[in-house]
Amino acid sequence: MSQQPGLRRALGGFDATTAGIGAMIGAGAFVVLAPATAAAGGLLPYAVGIAAFVAYCNAAATASLAVRYPSSGGTYVYGREQLGPWPGFLAGWSFVTGKIASCAAMALTFGLYVLPGAERAAAVAAVVGLTVVNLLGITRTALATRVIVSLVVPVLAFVVVVAFSSPRAPDSASTDAVGAGGVLQASALLFFAFAGYARIATMGEEVREPRRTIPAAIFGALGFTLLLYLLLALSLLHAFGASGLAGTTAPLRQLFEDVMPDAGAARAGGIVTIAAALASLGALLALIAGVGRTTLAMAREGDLPRALARISHRTSVPWLADTAVAVVVVVLLLTTDVLTVVGFSSFGVLLYYAVANIAAFTLAERQWYAPRWLNLIGAAACLVLAFTLPVASVVTMLGVLAAGLVLRAVVLVLRRRRTA
Repeated sequence: MSQQPGLRRALGGFDATTAGIGAMIGAGAFVVLAPATAAAGGLLPYAVGIAAFVAYCNAAATASLAVRYPSSGGTYVYGREQLGPWPGFLAGWSFVTGKIASCAAMALTFGLYVLPGAERAAAVAAVVGLTVVNLLGITRTALATRVIVSLVVPVLAFVVVVAFSSPRAPDSASTDAVGAGGVLQASALLFFAFAGYARIATMGEEVREPRRTIPAAIFGALGFTLLLYLLLALSLLHAFGASGLAGTTAPLRQLFEDVMPDAGAARAGGIVTIAAALASLGALLALIAGVGRTTLAMAREGDLPRALARISHRTSVPWLADTAVAVVVVVLLLTTDVLTVVGFSSFGVLLYYAVANIAAFTLAERQWYAPRWLNLIGAAACLVLAFTLPVASVVTMLGVLAAGLVLRAVVLVLRRRRTA
């Protein structure tokens, strides 16, 4: 294969931070708060806090590794360099499969808000359109994400104010029948919402001054999103109560239908629908690009077909990897539903970060924000949360990961025989 060009370092700190925020706010605000409340009840804010703490452990590990290896691929690269090819492959395969499920979840969320009844067609259209945006170049992707974030955050702030201004629901602090298992399962589901900062690390080859920019962008995006999620969780529990929030599929839109007159509810609901659509598109835009970069890194090492490592000479993007990811996402859209893929995504991404924490533990050069004891806590917490997810999600993803490992073993045997 001919020598491929490298990726272009075109992103500064603001764009990198915005990309991380854009990858997170669409997931948590519009997808997982209701099912997380069904598991944790009135203890939802504690579940948010646990998910955020695990995310901080993972962010610290990821940032310290990204400083050491500022290239595309994230923990796939880190795992290979620090632990060996097999742990690296497990991390990369977990990320690719988990984040492809995230792409499907975001696309379906867009379809459910914008075109209920024909949500799958709308979701497919969104995937195709945003893949085209990514193929035009990383700077256009960053600009689109910046615009989306600037429009969505004010709407979510408005939702928080309206929710806190509404009458307090009688069971807003209910903890009936909620145990530690329910809170941990809610945390595992909510981790799906916090995992967007991985997008920053996977862009390591496209960020200017990566040793300084990547850690600052990761912690900035995580801190901002934590504050937003806590305010949303507390305000929606105040307005709906635990049972009400768990029972609604679109709590932000339902809020205005409950507290406003018909005309005002219609206008506010329309604004929330637009915000949900934009947030989902922002997350989907960042996810497609991030999965494409990890696919690129795996293809460079021969863990995926090497043709996927092709980079456009004109736009400096891995065009074949991005296109392949889009095709797989479309297949998922036509065969599954949004809540199912959230569980798949959480399991895959939690395993990915378990490898990241173990890899960071082995680094000789230590960063002040990532002591070794934090790496150990992060690895253990990721594994605990992963196996508290619904059994169907755990079993399905274990099967997918095992299939990938077996296939890699077969390919390696065949390569050795050809070489011999």
